Amino acid sequence: MAVPKRKISPMKRGFRRSADALKAPTYIEDKESGELRRPHHIDLKTGKYRGRQILASKEDA
Repeated sequence: MAVPKRKISPMKRGFRRSADALKAPTYIEDKESGELRRPHHIDLKTGKYRGRQILASKEDA
């Protein structure tokens, strides 16, 4: 069913179009392992975050 052009307010139209500006997530290369990971996230291969061991690494498991 069609909706009249003026039925949608400019504010609501802007809310809908704001998702168009979203960009793909960025990845960085880890200094130790060389794997790609998200900034401020644990490196899943080594299990380290900012030089500290947080999780058991995949190589150990």
